[in-house]
Amino acid sequence: MRTWVAGLAAMLLATPASADPLRDAIAADLPYLQNLYVDLHKSPELSFHEVKSSARMAAELKKAGFTSVTTGVGGHGVVGVLKNGEGPTLLIRADMDALPVQEQTGLPYASTVTVKDDSGATVPVMHACGHDIHMSAWVGTARRLAALKDQWRGTLVMIAQPAEERGSGASAMLEDGLYERFPKPDHVVALHVNAGIPAGSVGVHAGFAMANVDSVDVTIRGIGGHGAYPHTTKDPVVLAAQIVNALQTLVSRNTNPADPAVVTVGSIHGGTKHNIIPDTVKLQLTVRSYTDEVREQLLSGIRRIAEGQAASFGLPQELWPVVEVKNENTPAVFNTETQSTRLAEVFKARFGADRVVETTPVMGGEDFARYWRADRSLESTLFWLGAVKQSTWDEAQKSGKTLPSLHSPFFAPDPQPTLATGVEAMTAAALSILGK
Repeated sequence: MRTWVAGLAAMLLATPASADPLRDAIAADLPYLQNLYVDLHKSPELSFHEVKSSARMAAELKKAGFTSVTTGVGGHGVVGVLKNGEGPTLLIRADMDALPVQEQTGLPYASTVTVKDDSGATVPVMHACGHDIHMSAWVGTARRLAALKDQWRGTLVMIAQPAEERGSGASAMLEDGLYERFPKPDHVVALHVNAGIPAGSVGVHAGFAMANVDSVDVTIRGIGGHGAYPHTTKDPVVLAAQIVNALQTLVSRNTNPADPAVVTVGSIHGGTKHNIIPDTVKLQLTVRSYTDEVREQLLSGIRRIAEGQAASFGLPQELWPVVEVKNENTPAVFNTETQSTRLAEVFKARFGADRVVETTPVMGGEDFARYWRADRSLESTLFWLGAVKQSTWDEAQKSGKTLPSLHSPFFAPDPQPTLATGVEAMTAAALSILGK
């Protein structure tokens, strides 16, 4: 069986030092991909509503030469399969959904889309997390790999996934038979734009790369009454304050300092008037960790603290807080050691070590994690793609100015170098896995 080292050596020997056919082909394709990116950026769609995006991705795969293209997988998911002889199976994923954010980039192709969300509210929509770059680079990679069939063997599975922002799209595709209806992968790879490193660079980290993310609702009940007579009530506002304070001990005193963990109360609502003690207060929490053990410790701790504080207030048990872990959670992204380390070497060989960043784990979430968790025997890597205009990044380094983050209304990737690097990195990764 071909080794990673032999595959990398073969790839490098196939490219003369005086020319780079892959880079030249990508450069020739870049105007097409930039137009695609602008179209996608101007037409963002919310999670589970990716009708136009999925149709465009399916059409692009067919145009690239994929004869097997299936739509409607897990909602609006798209699966393209390209078989090219005996060899490993590689799955490459891009996500399609956008966010309810009002774009403020000032770009000539800025999104002006507004739609009704699932609750019926009218909201603006923006690709504030770079999924338009992901789709465009994915299409570019599909086009390159279809044109380079003489350089690889195996099966290529290209999937365009819905609803990453809701943490549900990967589950929906897997539950709809992704690994049963289509060739089951030996390797899965995805990229994600990074708002903190310059365009033209890539980042890789082996091991935990992104966090378990859980959303938790806590409904705190009490006995309401007049604000002038608190002794006749059981005040849920005061109880909520005690619970919020006590929750801080889950990280500071219950979790090993070597294990990253976050418990943030992002919303607290209760009451209607100055002199009325309400009977209900609602909290919304985000809970983040890497390991399953720490995740369970935090979630069980939230329930224990909420109920314990209620008991100390003298609330009858039937009024103890209701703790609900929402189903839109994502597990931690784990980049398997062998593949991720080797891909870092592939990128260094192709781009030079100065363009490959050893990134650190972050507490953001990504449901790409589910493809590995569905079968931990496969190799999995999500790598970062730098997206910040070089001059903007340089100025931020000098001034200390904070760059717009992902999900910011001001986030704007530098399209040309970001797309070119994304296609080149993903294509090189695929050739290193599937190469003859």
